[in-house]
Amino acid sequence: MASEGFYPGDEPREQRQWQIIDALRRYGTDSTRLAHAFADQHSLRPADLFALVAIMSAEGSGAPLTPGQLRAHLRLSSAGTSYLIDRLESSGHVRRSREDTDDNRKVRLRYTENGMRTALAFFGPLGESTAGVLDRFDPAELDVIARFTTAIAQAMNTHVEQL
Repeated sequence: MASEGFYPGDEPREQRQWQIIDALRRYGTDSTRLAHAFADQHSLRPADLFALVAIMSAEGSGAPLTPGQLRAHLRLSSAGTSYLIDRLESSGHVRRSREDTDDNRKVRLRYTENGMRTALAFFGPLGESTAGVLDRFDPAELDVIARFTTAIAQAMNTHVEQL
């Protein structure tokens, strides 16, 4: 790549790679703007939204987060995490759940019905347009896209964790 790796060179592969990297960069920037808009509309802080996404992702994968796991993910203190969870709970977005019959002290963080409705009202149109984009790809292409997005998300996570 030309300009010491920042801009593409003349090779078609470099041009395509730059196009992908640039699209990811713009997507990341717009995602941040979207997060701030949601936070502003719902009187939340950006960290609250990051927590909500982590809680939703974990719950969706069948492994709801504990407060300690959320604390580690967000890199907050225990007190800061408790304050954040209290805010999300009092605003009706999440609830603490004690569902472990062997140990009632174990707490899991779960979305509330209200929290889901709020998220769907705001993010639903984006989800629909994203599904519409994905509908344009055949199953083999979706496999490649899934491999790519999983790998790029992991690369980003690894980079962030090393900061």
